[in-house]
Amino acid sequence: MTDNALKASARKIIISCEHGGNQVPSEYHHLFKGKQALNSHRGWDAGALILAKELARKLDAPLFFSETTRLLVDLNRSPHHHNLFSEFTSNCDEETRNTILRDNYFPYRNHVEKEITKTINPVIHFSIHSFTPRLGSETRHADIGLLYDPARKGERDLCITLQSILQVQTQNLIIRRNYPYRGNADGLTTYLRKKYPGSKYTGIEIEINQKHINHADHWKNLRKYVIDSVTRLTDSK
Repeated sequence: MTDNALKASARKIIISCEHGGNQVPSEYHHLFKGKQALNSHRGWDAGALILAKELARKLDAPLFFSETTRLLVDLNRSPHHHNLFSEFTSNCDEETRNTILRDNYFPYRNHVEKEITKTINPVIHFSIHSFTPRLGSETRHADIGLLYDPARKGERDLCITLQSILQVQTQNLIIRRNYPYRGNADGLTTYLRKKYPGSKYTGIEIEINQKHINHADHWKNLRKYVIDSVTRLTDSK
């Protein structure tokens, strides 16, 4: 464990959950009427928000979250990303799309960015997500994924250490780094890395396999493992 990785007591911790729900604002109900996608992994990251809330409570950290479906607008995509809007909203007229951005997208991302900017100390940002156990013909072979930018040594060191802590507590689970997604792919953490140097900002995404959330006792224990591990990571020596 390096000093750079674990001197987190001198750092500001923030938690976010971009895909915490599948709610649709009333003015857009007509776009999603009868659409089953809202209840699927495409509509939200099931389980992510409860973990984010518990982690923020344990760390006494600010929490930023949205319960609006990502199918309205994806808060974890850059403004010009081709998947910013889903097939349900991409064909809306420009005024409607701009209104969605104004009311839903920019306020969320601006709040996160303002929290980082106003903080004197360096920031560690944990963005909490979950992933479907099977996507198309691919079965995801991981229980927990830790995403980071491999070009940022601080992020890499943190994730290597967190992986080790998690693995000690959860020896029967598969903990993988930069899986099932690349940590430097388009996302809120990637955007924030472009705004802030590594000395100011460390962005880590924690991904949980959704197969665990339908087993109440097991899911509760898994959340505890994750929270206890992140707490150990962020505690000073």
